[in-house]
Amino acid sequence: MKFVDEATIFCEAGKGGNGCLSFRREKYIEKGGPDGGDGGDGGSVYLEVDASVNTLVDFRYQPRYRAKTGESGSGRDCRGAKGADIVLKVPVGTTVIDTETEEVLGDLTKVGERLMVARGGFHGLGNARFKSSTNRAPRQTTNGSLGEERTLRLEMKVLADVGLLGMPNAGKSTLIRAISSAKPKVANYPFTTLVPNLGVVSVQPHRSFVVADIPGLIEGAAEGAGLGVRFLRHLVRTRLLLHVVDMAPYDETTPADAVKAIAGELEKFSETLSGRERWLVLNKLDLLPEEQREQVCKELLEQLNWDGPVYKISAIKGEGTKQLCFDIMEWMEARSAEEAENEALAEAERELRVRMDTEAREKLQALKAARAKKKSNEEDFDDFDDDDDEAEVVYAP
Repeated sequence: MKFVDEATIFCEAGKGGNGCLSFRREKYIEKGGPDGGDGGDGGSVYLEVDASVNTLVDFRYQPRYRAKTGESGSGRDCRGAKGADIVLKVPVGTTVIDTETEEVLGDLTKVGERLMVARGGFHGLGNARFKSSTNRAPRQTTNGSLGEERTLRLEMKVLADVGLLGMPNAGKSTLIRAISSAKPKVANYPFTTLVPNLGVVSVQPHRSFVVADIPGLIEGAAEGAGLGVRFLRHLVRTRLLLHVVDMAPYDETTPADAVKAIAGELEKFSETLSGRERWLVLNKLDLLPEEQREQVCKELLEQLNWDGPVYKISAIKGEGTKQLCFDIMEWMEARSAEEAENEALAEAERELRVRMDTEAREKLQALKAARAKKKSNEEDFDDFDDDDDEAEVVYAP
């Protein structure tokens, strides 16, 4: 199935049914009086999280949804039937945004969670509702109100505890294969990962965490170069970043330059995300002579002036990965215990995620606007050239 993490849909709730104007007239029954019933409420539109859905691709092919209208009331005080609701299934981690106001309507992160995105219209009242001691034969009724209409942007972000980032071909996919049951594509050329991959890492029985692998970043990613910037927003839900470094690059790029480039792109994309806890994972050490490994790693850390956690591994051989996973699990559990005991810390974490989400969304919207403007300028330039029939043509010698 094609991986689609963003879609725009139009939702229209059903109109409420109209009230009925009716009087009771039956043979041999006196003083019938008004008996017009109310209409039915219009159907509403809901989004519901379904564990079996993992992409928004269906909304690309069917972007418009309209709930049923409520039925009108009828005589004998019969109320019209309510319009049927529409329940749209979305994947875990879907953020719902109103495109007109840019308001975040909801963040659906739990299976079974439901959000009303368009409320159905209110039912109209029949004339039986207006009878009184001074108005024995009312002829007033009301029509049902219109249902809400909304254009929504759905953004899916994978739910993971740990996020992998690094240059293309740094070995992120190999690492996730080594520590989990995920089987992303691995090849000896860059950009083999085109969509995010999730893997569950089981350290011990009942002790596990989820790791996400996103496409590799390149210099200029924050301005739209490459693929990774599209998927950087998937990292805003993670609690820990693993920066995978290729210690034996196939080109002239040095490991220090690669680390600085990724850190710079991360900061341009989201300053808050760049300040997230980040560990350095030095990969592909098996490609270096054994006597040189320690020296090469030491020189790299000195060039970066790095004082955070560092792990030296070979993902393809599984060297050092067990200790890495164990330490990640210990860190995750300690962090969760602190937040459980300290409500202020838990609230700060929630606010941090909201801020990262906002920064990521604003960055992506700015990139889309810049691309649209560039495309428009190119089309205007082409039109200008077509209209200029007397333009001079110069042939190169």
